[in-house]
Parts: sequence; structure tokens; C-alpha cells
Amino acid sequence: MNAPVNELETPSGKDVEYENFPVGSWLLPAHLRPHIATYYRFARAADDIADNSDISPEEKVDRLDAFEDAVRGRKPTDPATETAQRMRDSLAVTGTDVRRATDLLRAFKQDATKLRYADWDDLIDYCTYSAAPVGQYLLDLHGGSTDGYEPSNALCIALQIINHLQDCQDDFRTLDRVYLPADMLEKAGASIEDLNNSWVTPALRRVIDQMLDGTDELLKTAGRLPGGLRSKRLAMESATIINIAHALVGRLRKNDPLASRIELPKPVYIWCGVRGVLSTLL
Repeated sequence: MNAPVNELETPSGKDVEYENFPVGSWLLPAHLRPHIATYYRFARAADDIADNSDISPEEKVDRLDAFEDAVRGRKPTDPATETAQRMRDSLAVTGTDVRRATDLLRAFKQDATKLRYADWDDLIDYCTYSAAPVGQYLLDLHGGSTDGYEPSNALCIALQIINHLQDCQDDFRTLDRVYLPADMLEKAGASIEDLNNSWVTPALRRVIDQMLDGTDELLKTAGRLPGGLRSKRLAMESATIINIAHALVGRLRKNDPLASRIELPKPVYIWCGVRGVLSTLL
């Protein structure tokens, strides 16, 4: 390791308020919320390492390798990896597969070294590791689903792509990282440099809309999620998140993500929750 033990993590200041979806909300069982908070803290710390523009790609991978060693129990006493050690302990208590953590680390290591995506399938493959494990983890904690992981995977991947579109300009400017598929850009007559503008060009708009069309397809699959869940509480949470995703897609279609980050006003966010709870109960 090249980093001093007290500098392994690089907190960005992002927290649950930054996320598009509720993290460990009151809808979920109280005894599981501490484990969910531990998982979020682990994911946030690892993601912050991958997104730190002041660290070399090699150093990022080194630090994330240390996280993986800790969560797999290879170096259980390194004080620099306390966050990952807590994740390991939580996984042991809940009997959850370590892949829910290590798959995330695989994606974050990829973020350190891969800056472009060739096509939609290339992007979906990345999201399968960067986003889908979050839903898989929650399903594991809450007794699973009669539909397996597919609807959950679809929802998490959709949320990830929404986030990519919200942050497309910032990712390019700060990290030279572009999640917009290269073949879509080429076919639309757009270029990566269009992300430097203060407004969306017509060509870039076509790419964004095509990605939103793909996201809508994912959300159709995700719509089966609440009905298949064994946990009523998780069903309410997932229905809320699906509503949030649809609302964000609608705003991304109507508004310019280069002019400002597209987010939901608090009243809309709350209404998504109310609708999610009522649709599950009724």
C-alpha cells in the first residue's frame, strides 16, 4: 500500500441526502437499518476513492484492493480498513454473501481505469456490478422475492443510468469519465466534447433520450418487484423508489442536465413515497 493508514479513505462529503432513493428509511425493519447503514457507508467510502480526481488510477486500485482484503477477512486488523471490517462483520451476522460487497469493489476498480463505454451492453455490464448488488443485498436481508433478482437488478441499473445522466457533465469535467455509449454518440452525430457546453445540443439530446428509452424498459421489468417481495416493508420502499425513478426520467426528458443537475423537489419526492406506500397497502 502506498497510502498512509489515516488517508486510505477520501470522503467526498456526499451522504444519503445526495442519493436519488431513500437509504435505510423508516419503512424498513428497525433491526436491519444498522446493517443497511453499514453497507451504505462501505459503498460510499469505496465509491469516493474511485471518484477522487487527486489519486492516480493505480493508487485507487491499491486502496480498493485493501478494502477487498478486509471484507474477505484477509487482513482483519488493519486500522485503515475499519469501514470494510465492519462490513465483513455485518455480512457475517446477517449471513449475506460477500459478493454483495466485492461486486461493488469490482465496479469501482473498473471506474478507476475505464473511462469510456462502447455500447449499451457494455454499460449494462458495468451497472450489473456497480448497482445491482445493492438490490440483491436488500433482498437477501428481507427474505428474497418470488421473482428472483431480475426485477431488482433492473431497478438498480435504471437508477444507476439515471444518475449517470444527472452527473454526465461533472463526470466528464472532473474525471474524464463518460458513461454515454460511444456508438449512440456516433450515430446521433454527437461528440464527447458536447458535454462541456452549458446546454444540451440536439444531437446529445437524442443520445440522452435513447438512454432514457432504455431506462424505461428496465423500469417495466422493475415494476414487478414490489408484488414479488416477501417483505411488505421492502415492497413499500421499492414501490417508492420505482415512483422516484419514473419521476426523474420524466424530468430528464423535459429538462437540460447540462444546465443544472436534475433533481426532484421535496414535495414530489414525498408524494412518490405516499403513492408507494398506498399502492402496496391497497
